[in-house]
Amino acid sequence: MVTAVWEGYATQLANAEQDSLLKELKDVIEKEDIDMSEPASIYIGKDTRPSGASLSRAVLDGVSSLGGKTHDYGLVTTPQLHYMVCCCNTHGCYGSPTVEGYYQKLSQAFLQLSQNASNCTDDQKRLLVDGANGIGALKMTEMEPFLCSKLHMVLSNDSSSGKLNHMCGADYVKVQQNAPQGMNMGVGERCCSFDGDADRIVYYYTDSKGCFHLLDGDKIATLISTYLKELLTQAGLNLQIAVVQTAYANGSSTRYLEDVMKVAVCCTKTGVKHLHHAAQEYDIGVYFEANGHGTVSSLKRAVRLLESTINLINQTVGDAISDMLVIEAVLAIRGMSVQDWDAIYTDLPNRQLKVTVSDRRVIDTTDAERRAVTPEGLQDAIDSLVKKYKTARSFVRPSGTEDVVRVYAEADTQVHMIIMLIIYLNIFNCKCIFSVFMCRKTLIVWLMRSVWLCIVSLEESEMSQNLYTNQEFMQAVSLNPSSEIYEYCKCTVD
Repeated sequence: MVTAVWEGYATQLANAEQDSLLKELKDVIEKEDIDMSEPASIYIGKDTRPSGASLSRAVLDGVSSLGGKTHDYGLVTTPQLHYMVCCCNTHGCYGSPTVEGYYQKLSQAFLQLSQNASNCTDDQKRLLVDGANGIGALKMTEMEPFLCSKLHMVLSNDSSSGKLNHMCGADYVKVQQNAPQGMNMGVGERCCSFDGDADRIVYYYTDSKGCFHLLDGDKIATLISTYLKELLTQAGLNLQIAVVQTAYANGSSTRYLEDVMKVAVCCTKTGVKHLHHAAQEYDIGVYFEANGHGTVSSLKRAVRLLESTINLINQTVGDAISDMLVIEAVLAIRGMSVQDWDAIYTDLPNRQLKVTVSDRRVIDTTDAERRAVTPEGLQDAIDSLVKKYKTARSFVRPSGTEDVVRVYAEADTQVHMIIMLIIYLNIFNCKCIFSVFMCRKTLIVWLMRSVWLCIVSLEESEMSQNLYTNQEFMQAVSLNPSSEIYEYCKCTVD
């Protein structure tokens, strides 16, 4: 994981004009006092996208023109390439810098941990895996023989047909809170989804009533951190363990970790680069974004179980394959079903939206992006809104890469959470952040669709009624009355 300084250099070089590129390179060399007589080695990999071949060829040519040495690993996941670099930089201490070395290290650790689980039935070993039609699906097929039938994976969206991340993958499942297309889920079956380059993972299942249950990065971090804390206690080791979260972490997970498990929780800015560096401040730092991107960092050697766990975790970066094997081992060792895991705590109802804006810089934030500094009065309006509902929390933050604003809300009930998001629209309209009509129409349609699914699938008393008769909801929708918008939404949802 590169430091912030080198991220700046990368931006500087990427934005350089052709005739000034050499000058910019010399500037970086001088600032970092780089000895150009030392040989440079570049490690390259690509995923299954058609553009990979030409892009990797361009990198190889560029490095060669500057006299550098290259190693082309071909088709690999992003975390596998991170693993290779770490192996080379540690001169083999971290592992063998080959794809087979990656498979051997993870599988051997998984098999050693699995020996500590009581006899597992074939059903308990069965796991449905959505490969997102990406590189992770290909690599799981290669790795499966190394697992010696201790894990029976049923792979869907294996890249043999279908588009990358289209109606499948971790991000689709997380945002839509629904199963991916192409996966035949049985009631209660344990399922997981990778993203396209296999650095994210989320778990899920459906219950006997057909309700979909998502176990995202918060649940993964809780499972792994509580397991590690139990091992440390059994070993009598006084090591500092902490979970690093972002503003998107569900409030229930934070309260469970702090109040029940007595694990330190640190909040940092969104983005795995921020979480990774924060995690390295602790003896054991567990970090997972809610979207399923994460790992465990800075582990120290302990007893045999801890050592096997260390070897099973790809500490260089979030790795869906490694994370999946850790989760499966922990569930087996603790004799837990996916339903037992889900029941550790109950997520507060939550939603996050992405809205296109003309200029994301209108909004500036502080406190790990949890509070808005500008425009003036926006945070006061959010605070006033949040106070109305029990255990409510909400924030808005600009994207770091595109002109969109991300809105997050959670509350004690689905209705209150949705009402908060709709009132947000009126706050934004008052601040002239969005175009009034298109923003309201598009977002209210999305919200009403979302709530309509909740009414159908949940038996919560407050949700069992038709939302059009809920006066609090209708008042929120009509704060800025527009019969055209309302009729459009109603027809779309109906």
